Amino acid sequence: MATTRLFTDLDLNFTAHPVTKDIVLRYDDAAIKESIKNLVLTANYERPFHSEIGTPVNSLLFENNTPALPLLVQRVITDTINNFEPRANLIQVDVTSSADDYYMDVSITFTILNTTRPITLTMVLERSR
Repeated sequence: MATTRLFTDLDLNFTAHPVTKDIVLRYDDAAIKESIKNLVLTANYERPFHSEIGTPVNSLLFENNTPALPLLVQRVITDTINNFEPRANLIQVDVTSSADDYYMDVSITFTILNTTRPITLTMVLERSR
């Protein structure tokens, strides 16, 4: 039985296929994971003509580390994925902050549209200047 691919995106590393020399494509899980990662790491007003796409996560990493900060980051990520990634059904976003090391661990669990298998994307958000 042939594998059916539901979703396709370009590999944003622009890796060339070794034989065809075309840009490699990402399919299904990998495509949606890359899309969610790009949404979370894109700052508001970074995309021309679409200032609403993105999150203020980068600026939130420089806020004082209070118990409310992980909840705020979790809410921002949840809203962004729900608004701008229609291919993913979000299940849960977990954010854990480290007061001493200045980073946040983010775990995003979702299912692809019309499937039931949960997929987890883990990211580490760090301060950078």
